[in-house]
Amino acid sequence: MSASTTAHDLAVLAAIAASDKFATDIVALDVSEHMPLTDVFVMATGRSERMVQSIANEVDDRLTEAGYSSLRKEGHTEGRWILLDFGHIIVHVFHEEERLFYQLERLWRDCPVVELPTSEEQVRNPEPELSL
Repeated sequence: MSASTTAHDLAVLAAIAASDKFATDIVALDVSEHMPLTDVFVMATGRSERMVQSIANEVDDRLTEAGYSSLRKEGHTEGRWILLDFGHIIVHVFHEEERLFYQLERLWRDCPVVELPTSEEQVRNPEPELSL
C-alpha cells in the first residue's frame, strides 16, 4: 500500500507553503507501509527559532484554508522542532541543529521519497504528459 492521493496532495501543499517561507531541505517520505497513523512525513528546515515558527504557521494556515485542520501541534513555543499532525500527513519543521541531530531521514530510510514539485508554478501548470 502506498500513500493516498489526499496525502500526496497535502504533502505538496505543505512543501510549497514551507518553501514560500524559505524553508530548506524539504523532503517528503511515504511512511504508509511502516506507520499506521499517517501516510506521509514532510520535513523542512529553518535557520532560526522564529523562522521555524513562521514556516510552521504558513503550513498550518495553507492546509487549514484547504479544509484540513491540524489534529495536533507540538513544539511551537520553543521553535526548535514543530510537529503538525494533519492525519494524512505529519509535518516536521526543524531548526537546523535538531534536523542534523535527529536525522529522521536516516531513521526512515527504507521509505520511498514522495516526489515534490520544485515550485508552485509546476503544481498549477504541470507539463502535459506525452502520449505515444
